[in-house]
Amino acid sequence: MSLSPSTLSSSKRIKKNTKRLGRGNASGKGNYSTRGIKGQRARSGGKSGLLRRAFKAQLQKVPKLRGFKSQAFKPETVTLAQLQKFAVEGVEVTPFFLKKLRVIRSTKNGAKIVAGGELTKKLTIKNCLATKKAAELIEKVGGQIVF
Repeated sequence: MSLSPSTLSSSKRIKKNTKRLGRGNASGKGNYSTRGIKGQRARSGGKSGLLRRAFKAQLQKVPKLRGFKSQAFKPETVTLAQLQKFAVEGVEVTPFFLKKLRVIRSTKNGAKIVAGGELTKKLTIKNCLATKKAAELIEKVGGQIVF
């Protein structure tokens, strides 16, 4: 007996017959071919059409955000107490300096000095916004604000 493709046989366990649906009364469950009874899903093209229909329902489930939220950047606030704690006297305080000390998260929005706490160090504030009260207290100690 010679070895050729026609003489080869596969193992019974490896070969698995696929279920052929919609081929007469004997296929699947009775006459419905595993599609159940009636309805959109029983029709041809029904499964794919349902996805488009569900989109509106999904869209309506998303909660609507009421009101108005400004897209304008808000500068991060830095108190005088924080400056007193982190900054060294005579140093130039910039947004990059504050980012390096991890007082602010990002330099993108800038920084604003607010009057909270006391300041005894003479500092130069550069490229930072400041409230009137904070500017007054910085200049009182001998520091200056440069834009």
